[in-house]
Amino acid sequence: MVDATIIHTPSSTKNKDKARDPDARQPRKSRQWYLGIKIHIGADVNSDAVHTVTTAAANVADITQLPNLLRKTDRVIFVDARLHLR
Repeated sequence: MVDATIIHTPSSTKNKDKARDPDARQPRKSRQWYLGIKIHIGADVNSDAVHTVTTAAANVADITQLPNLLRKTDRVIFVDARLHLR
């Protein structure tokens, strides 16, 4: 089973470096804008144990991380409805 979620980062520049997180991006999801990074998780369906975690800029498509989340022993894949497999 694979899924992704956005981890928000502060949009404020009121910090020591006077800058936003350089890895954070602004994607739009459900008509709302977010600033952050995206965490992608691969989990075992039978045990619910997480086996793989990757991170990427929040504007990176989920499908690009799929090969990094699969194991050689995986036979069935459950993904979010918005992850379009071609």
